[in-house]
Amino acid sequence: MSHGLQRVEPRRGLMAVHPWQWKLWCERKVVIAYVLTVNFVALALAAGIIVAMPIRSGDLVHFGLLVVGAVVHREAVRRIESLRERTTGNGLLTNLSSLWIFAAALSVPLPLVLGLTGIVHLHSWYRGSAGRLYRKLFSAATMVLAPTAAVAVLQLAQPARYPIIPHGPAGLAVLIGAGTVFWLVNYALVVGAVIMSDPLQPGRQVLGNPSDQIVVAASLGLGVGFAVMLAFAPWLIAVLMITVFALHRALLLPHFQQAARTDSKTGLLTAGFWREAAGRELERARRLADPLGVLMLDLDHFKSFNDRMGHLVGDQVLRAVADELRSQTRPYDLVGRFGGEEFVILLSGVGTAQVEHIADRIRERISQLRVLVDSPHDRPATVDGISISIGAAVRPNDGDDIEHLLLAADGALLAAKAAGRDRVRLATR
Repeated sequence: MSHGLQRVEPRRGLMAVHPWQWKLWCERKVVIAYVLTVNFVALALAAGIIVAMPIRSGDLVHFGLLVVGAVVHREAVRRIESLRERTTGNGLLTNLSSLWIFAAALSVPLPLVLGLTGIVHLHSWYRGSAGRLYRKLFSAATMVLAPTAAVAVLQLAQPARYPIIPHGPAGLAVLIGAGTVFWLVNYALVVGAVIMSDPLQPGRQVLGNPSDQIVVAASLGLGVGFAVMLAFAPWLIAVLMITVFALHRALLLPHFQQAARTDSKTGLLTAGFWREAAGRELERARRLADPLGVLMLDLDHFKSFNDRMGHLVGDQVLRAVADELRSQTRPYDLVGRFGGEEFVILLSGVGTAQVEHIADRIRERISQLRVLVDSPHDRPATVDGISISIGAAVRPNDGDDIEHLLLAADGALLAAKAAGRDRVRLATR
């Protein structure tokens, strides 16, 4: 299980970037210290394990089969992984390498488990999987610490013997405990790094898709199955590989659903999905005779800002504004991007007075934004002085369907622009 810390970017050769030029050194100091500490602890632990723990010749046969299975698996799903990395972006990325590493933890001594971890990550990097090298190294470090912790739990059932296949209810409890520890160590280390690198990220983006964690649990279960087959019927591993490929394809579905629903630049709802969700919310409001509000929001003078500062800086400002809109609305409100610098919000269960208050609070918060951006000269810069104009409409006063409410809110937005910008206007009938 290798979570995010993987950013999609072209591979430019094995030694294209010298370590002193890694983007790691541009991160916050706490992130640098955290990543280096995890890497150092993993390296020291691996060195101690390799020196201290013996390996039998019979273990090498099982190790070889695991290496072949892991490499064949990675090769077979390489295109799927590439597609998932492109649709995931900077969020957590879950892959199924945990399957093989957990199977190894049950089947061979720890030095060989760590050897398999290194081979899997080297293969991923060499075959062109996207991601900065320091992120790959951190991912590998977490996958050194996770199986080491899991093996410590497994040793409770069967000390110093391999394969470790616990029996009975107590053995099942040990397996579940080891799998939980494996998952928790890896997940917590990566989520910690993500939070430190960007404390303002939305929680949903930090924690990843819950369905991915279900798939990870399934992969750990398959790891147990592979370990059992490796011990008693190695030739059946080829049959179980079909299940692995099917599971890997299942990982694509939530990413495609998310990509279809969310705007890639801001993480807000797309215009199409916003209309669809707003239509359902409007039907609910009609049944319950509830009011609802619609806000149309437009950043002031954003085109001239883009021309002056560049589109990349503009995109960073858009993301910051989107984050602020999310923070100023409730989880069940619908916040979308309508295109360019225009946003739309549906506020459930609020009347005219509340809509005006919420809109003015949002306007005030946007005016106070100070956005730290990467400038074209690779030097951090702060963007402030951002303002937004907002038009508001309320059901049922200004319309009883989405199109009429949008038209009313858009007319109010034009009135706010005409009145001097950086203000809120309510629709008038």
